[in-house]
Amino acid sequence: MATRTAAQRREAERVAYDAYLAACPSRQVLDRISDKWVSLVLVALDKGPQRYSDLSRKIAGVSQKMLTQTLRTLERDGLLTRTVTPAVPVRVDYALTPLGESLLPVMRAIKEWAESHIEEVWAAQRRYDKASA
Repeated sequence: MATRTAAQRREAERVAYDAYLAACPSRQVLDRISDKWVSLVLVALDKGPQRYSDLSRKIAGVSQKMLTQTLRTLERDGLLTRTVTPAVPVRVDYALTPLGESLLPVMRAIKEWAESHIEEVWAAQRRYDKASA
């Protein structure tokens, strides 16, 4: 077996996509999907295509700017499609791509976990804060 240089070992590790490595490109994906608006948009599209206004109403608290940025980013990442239908007014629908659908079970599970365990998290926070005071 040939001896590899440190640079060759680093290159081999980079190609293996180990998210624990600082230079791993998969960290970009982890950063993206850990955003609360991303997870909420993906789960909101679970039932099929939605219009911008439907998403805006469904996801309380998201600003127009954040929703627009999130949708553009998800489209760029290949997780959703944007379909413009010429009409008066113009109709724009957003839908998950097969890649986005493959992420949906994970995102749905995280959302459901958060909803199911928020009381426990709050209790833990209160205990921590009381002990730290």
